[in-house]
Amino acid sequence: MAKLFNFLPLLFLNIFIQTISAQVAPAPAGPTNITQVLEKAGQFTTFIKLLKASQIADRINSQLNNSNQGLTVFAPTDNAFSSLKAGTLNSINSQDQMQLIQFHILPTLYTISQFQTASNPLHTQAGNSDDGEYPLNVTTSGNQVNVTTGVVDTTVSNTIYSDNQLAVYQVDKVLLPMKLFGATAPAASPAEAPAPTKPEKNVRAGAADSPSGSSDTSADASSAVSLKRHTVEGVTFVAAVVVMIVSCF
Repeated sequence: MAKLFNFLPLLFLNIFIQTISAQVAPAPAGPTNITQVLEKAGQFTTFIKLLKASQIADRINSQLNNSNQGLTVFAPTDNAFSSLKAGTLNSINSQDQMQLIQFHILPTLYTISQFQTASNPLHTQAGNSDDGEYPLNVTTSGNQVNVTTGVVDTTVSNTIYSDNQLAVYQVDKVLLPMKLFGATAPAASPAEAPAPTKPEKNVRAGAADSPSGSSDTSADASSAVSLKRHTVEGVTFVAAVVVMIVSCF
């Protein structure tokens, strides 16, 4: 019986140690999964749906688990999507929606401190990064990271996840790129109609009140009157001469 009492404390101690060890032992590390990271954080339901619908989530997971290339993801909250103007997402086609989601992903791992030395603009996975399409700009103030797209200004409000390959940051606005949501160029103004041509003033006297050709008619009438007057004077002179001759006889 004494031996049994001596054995019991050792048994209980062994069970206690095994229990504690089981609680603190890390779970087997599995492949990184972007949707699981976001689901665990909560409040990213809309972003998760878009990642799955576009199959971008599968691409991210495959890249993280089959290469050494790091990624940075800016994850908008559900409130960020609900704050968008009604019809914003439906105003672009499915291809542009994919570009919008990829605009939230940087093909490089950035820690908060690395944003302080990052060169703007940052390349995203949207468009052709070699041509600098869909650029994203960041500025820092202490530990605060400011993000601007040319359409939207926001800040990184929380670090959701970070390891040596993936960094996921919470943003409270959807990052709308200039290429899809920037102000459109103003339409060209219609060509001005030419000013109405002023009618030429008729410099000839009386033209404003006379019909076309009245000047020539007036000139002809004046000539006829003058000729008639000379004719009458000539006849009168001949008659006077005849009278004088007759009186002489």
